[in-house]
Amino acid sequence: MNPVELDIPVRRRTFWAMRQATRIIRLETAGRGFYDVTAALADFLRGARIDEGLLTVFCRHTSASLLIQENADPSVLDDLATFFARIAPEGADYAHDTEGPDDMPAHIRAALTQTQLSIPVIGGALALGTWQGVYLFEHRRRPHRRELALHLIGE
Repeated sequence: MNPVELDIPVRRRTFWAMRQATRIIRLETAGRGFYDVTAALADFLRGARIDEGLLTVFCRHTSASLLIQENADPSVLDDLATFFARIAPEGADYAHDTEGPDDMPAHIRAALTQTQLSIPVIGGALALGTWQGVYLFEHRRRPHRRELALHLIGE
């Protein structure tokens, strides 16, 4: 079996002193839906001046989540919203309903997605694919103030 050859050069470095940067991003949602935070992450990277490393994005909520998803065709996000509405519907017989009929479905949707993402940073940029964007996925109907904790480590 032949090994897979990559056309991307491997950069080897000795890491003497890793640098770190952190930030809390706050955003106001207008209710259920997808909110593209890719530009905000890129702005953070520019300010941090770390060329190679790893960015961790953490959603500080239990009824919202994070996704890396296609950013070219909005029908992808529409289909995802429809899918999640079908698998975690409002109005089901949930025991937890103290915060309203959309709360327990929001917790289920968050459990099925992610609250933390790790994104490589190469050449001072997010190493996302051509059609990828980073989204906060708001699962509640009414507007919320959401926070994302960012942690960047590298050099």
